[in-house]
Amino acid sequence: MNEAIRRDAENPPQALGLPQLSVIVPTFNERDNVTTLFRRLETALEGMSFEVIFVDDNSPDGTWQVVRELARQDCRVRCIRRIGRRGLSGACIEGILASSAPCAAVIDADLQHDETQLPKMLSLLQADEADLVVGSRYVEGGSADSFNKQRAGASALATGVAKRVLRVGIADPMSGFFMIRRDRFEQLAPQLSTQGFKILLDVVATARGDLRVKEIPYSFGSRLHGESKLDSMVALDFLGLVLAKLTRDVVSLRFLLFAMVGSIGLFVHLGALFIALESLDLPFPQAQACGALSAMTSNFILNNFLTYRDQRLKGFAILRGLLLFYLVCSVGLFANVGVAFSVYDQEPIWWLAGAAGALMGVVWNYAMSGLFVWRKR
Repeated sequence: MNEAIRRDAENPPQALGLPQLSVIVPTFNERDNVTTLFRRLETALEGMSFEVIFVDDNSPDGTWQVVRELARQDCRVRCIRRIGRRGLSGACIEGILASSAPCAAVIDADLQHDETQLPKMLSLLQADEADLVVGSRYVEGGSADSFNKQRAGASALATGVAKRVLRVGIADPMSGFFMIRRDRFEQLAPQLSTQGFKILLDVVATARGDLRVKEIPYSFGSRLHGESKLDSMVALDFLGLVLAKLTRDVVSLRFLLFAMVGSIGLFVHLGALFIALESLDLPFPQAQACGALSAMTSNFILNNFLTYRDQRLKGFAILRGLLLFYLVCSVGLFANVGVAFSVYDQEPIWWLAGAAGALMGVVWNYAMSGLFVWRKR
């Protein structure tokens, strides 16, 4: 064993041909960009030993096939094809954990990040001047002029919230272009969310000031091919991430969305109950059943669209999932009532008992829904 250690000391990673840098590229429908990006990385990292790991979420346009063809031509290219899993943050986490270099960079496949900054970022890490180097649009010399007015406003708002609420002390916590020491990332990885888009914000907020961070300026470019993956759901992801970090990850983003949908379901239940009683003139038991069925149906639709959109059920699976959701929520109703009665029997405060029962119901429904309805495939 001592002999092996001596051999390793005599042959540093560069001498053994191991990469100095792993570049992680999350992709979804980027087949027109991946080859161009790799050629640009070749030029920017000329003379360095590196690998590029494309993490593709089973793109319908066959991005993973283009990457596989690249990998056949160049052993520095690797492809992780994820099936049944979606999300930029999760892709970045899997890619970094699968890397073999001591430093890992994250860069988008849309050619909007400046790959020429990678050598400078790597030199800062190798000189032990930082644990994390961020490509920043908002420090002197950086630019986000390619943003339209709406996206610029949304970025500024999110950056302000991150700084004030999570006390993140960097200028561009929403950047998707950064490099980090892999050993430091592995320490943080178990606490990171696999959902959402803002992996850098999650890393910095989770580290709670325990990372040495440097920012270097770059100009955010314009997309050449494909369409942006950012949509209105990103706002929910961001809000959920902020709330999760405020609770020190006691409450997950997915649970928060599930609870929010459940709150909407309460209003649906009451609305349906009122209509059934006043307009349809149904007896209360039947009206209550209509209200419960309406709420469960709306909850299923919204959860399938929002909470579990990375595992969204389609086709015949929707009907099967709906029936399972009815079953799960029916059992959850018994759990709700049981806990409420137990609390009320010990402390006859109606709102306390009701809240305890509701909390038990949502926890049960969330756990069982993830296990049976939207389970990982």
